[in-house]
Amino acid sequence: MSTVLIYIIAGYLIIALVVYFVQDRFIFKPEKLPQDFEYKYDVPFEELFFNVAEGIRINGLHFYCKEPLGLILYFHGNSRSIKGWAKHAKDFYRYQYDVVLVDYRGFGKSTGKRSEKEMLKDMQFVYETLLQKYAQQHILVYGRSLGSGFAAKIAADNTPRYLILDAPYFSFIKVVERFTPFLPHRWLLRYHLHTDQWIRRVTCHTYILHGTKDRLIPIRHSEKLQQINPDKITLIRIQGGGHNNLPSFPEYHNFIRDILKY
Repeated sequence: MSTVLIYIIAGYLIIALVVYFVQDRFIFKPEKLPQDFEYKYDVPFEELFFNVAEGIRINGLHFYCKEPLGLILYFHGNSRSIKGWAKHAKDFYRYQYDVVLVDYRGFGKSTGKRSEKEMLKDMQFVYETLLQKYAQQHILVYGRSLGSGFAAKIAADNTPRYLILDAPYFSFIKVVERFTPFLPHRWLLRYHLHTDQWIRRVTCHTYILHGTKDRLIPIRHSEKLQQINPDKITLIRIQGGGHNNLPSFPEYHNFIRDILKY
């Protein structure tokens, strides 16, 4: 074996090891908040804490209105915290819906070491806690980008009224493969988030909103998801929409209105 080939193999293994051990830093871009941080908004809300295990709690925000028509459980993307994502609550409570947003482990005030298994358990715990106040037929699960995987899993394991996915991926591996196609992601990735598998078990109707100009997660991901069950999955194409700007399109709000009022 030539020296050059040895160096190539060694370099490849080093890259693979680095990706395996530091992938959290590439996947998650959390904004961390001090535990005494005070949220301030100009609409009624309350701060929530979900004590999922000893020493581990998930922080949330509950925006509420009088006589709500239902609840939107909102799973956000891979960056920031609910402090910033809360601005999207108005897209739903303007139609007389309560909104609950939660931060994943290590985001905002939420604590705990991240893993796919534990994060999914956290979100199921949140869902079951909300069932103490809301009937399932009045809960809509909304997942944005990274959050679409968590939303699909919750909808697969429960029976909410609707599942709404905003710029979802077919499976998380497919997203990562676009950027590092030379690596064996099936063995390296600790986060698979198989939306394509979970959505097959979803019994409620699913609405997918996706921009036609999304460069990060191309719309073909949503098209493949819809093909799994065309009768129960409606794909809504936002013409010209990118990955992070769908709420800037009037069509997005029109579709949200139609879904919530249906």
